[in-house]
Amino acid sequence: MNTGSNSSVEATAAAHGVTVDESESRDERALGSRAPEFVKARRALHISWQVGVFVVGLAVVAAGAAMLVLPGPGWVVIFGGMAIWATEFAWAQLVLRWTKRKVTEAAQRALDPRVRRRNIILTSVGLVIAAAVTGFYLWKFGLVMPWEIENQ
Repeated sequence: MNTGSNSSVEATAAAHGVTVDESESRDERALGSRAPEFVKARRALHISWQVGVFVVGLAVVAAGAAMLVLPGPGWVVIFGGMAIWATEFAWAQLVLRWTKRKVTEAAQRALDPRVRRRNIILTSVGLVIAAAVTGFYLWKFGLVMPWEIENQ
């Protein structure tokens, strides 16, 4: 079927009667290496480039994984490493797209008035319980600073 377009995405969408957003077809074209043309032209140089990108991305992802248990912005660094990988590898681009889509969906759900109301109520109840437990502890045992403990 000739639709007058060279894009297989547009042809498939036209055959099924689905409208295609221009950003979606642009995303499909964005998959693959973003290495400079002179690097892509030479196979050995391109493989070296990919190995370098992989090693740098791996170092950043490993640092982010360490920051999950150590002080630091672990998830931000991990996604930064994924973004480094996404400059060269299609699988990383797909993972980042999926992650971005899920984060956007979660943000939309969080903006739902019912969900916001529920979260505010749960937070308020949690604060009241924490205040009650703290008040009970202070009533029962009092407030004694560690440097004022006489019996050591």
